[in-house]
Amino acid sequence: MSELIISIEQLRGLIGLQVVYEGEDCRVIEIIEDKLSIVLAHEGRDSTIQSDQHGHARRKVPQTTIIPVLNSTGDEFSQQFLCLELFETL
Repeated sequence: MSELIISIEQLRGLIGLQVVYEGEDCRVIEIIEDKLSIVLAHEGRDSTIQSDQHGHARRKVPQTTIIPVLNSTGDEFSQQFLCLELFETL
């Protein structure tokens, strides 16, 4: 069995990339290194209100989704990661 290798630098190269996830236009905005995940911002959804550390509503932020890069055993890419489609512009 071959070993699956993906580097943090390769994942960082995805930041800013527009993708389609579950039919929605998204943008990769962050990499979570310790959980080997990517964070997608949904571009077509309404913003949500983000609270500060005291629970007071302070600003609107895009809705996000965290996608694991690897499956639960870490030996293959996750289905969510494999389902990402590159965003095509005309």
